[in-house]
Amino acid sequence: MNSSDDKPGGPVMQLLASGLQLWVRQQCQAIGSLDIRLQGTALQLLRGRLAGVQLLARRVIYKDLHFELVELNSGPIQVHSGNLLKGQPLQLEQAFEIQGQVSFTADGLTRSLRAPQWRALGDGLGETLLGIVPLVELQICRDNLVFAARAIGAPCLIELATTVLAAEGSIEIRSVNGNVSSRLPMDPGITISDARLGEGMVQLIGTAQVNP
Repeated sequence: MNSSDDKPGGPVMQLLASGLQLWVRQQCQAIGSLDIRLQGTALQLLRGRLAGVQLLARRVIYKDLHFELVELNSGPIQVHSGNLLKGQPLQLEQAFEIQGQVSFTADGLTRSLRAPQWRALGDGLGETLLGIVPLVELQICRDNLVFAARAIGAPCLIELATTVLAAEGSIEIRSVNGNVSSRLPMDPGITISDARLGEGMVQLIGTAQVNP
């Protein structure tokens, strides 16, 4: 006879879901809302393995990056279930892969590139694309990502409409007229497979390795 713990909604799985929610929140500076769904059974969990996790989060700040929407699916995860059952914090045994989509609003991108950690990147984009620093803001107009910078002492903003696309696992920003472009530096554990503008946001699709 199967116990309730062999079902995705059993108490052990619910305990793990709560532990994962806490772990995810601890990795982030802020999360507006978070929904986690587990794939697998408690029997698999007791053997130290979870089939996968689906995550949906809104208004996330992670490493000073302001995401509007994060939708992720993980591959199999090794977990230390013994400690969890003893009431101790969740421990993940080893690195695992996630895939999915993250989305930025124009305001979220502006806030991200104003953060000390990313300001040099923002100003580098302003210099490469516009020939001007500092970068002031980004806007999304129809199908274009618009960069705006202001030269020191100048009263008006200089703007450039760009498109966003994936290139060799990274993100390339290219002016609409094709005259200038810039490819963003990418963490070696992250691969971008698609980049586009949709629903008034910059949407990035790809995979990443998570190291506990």
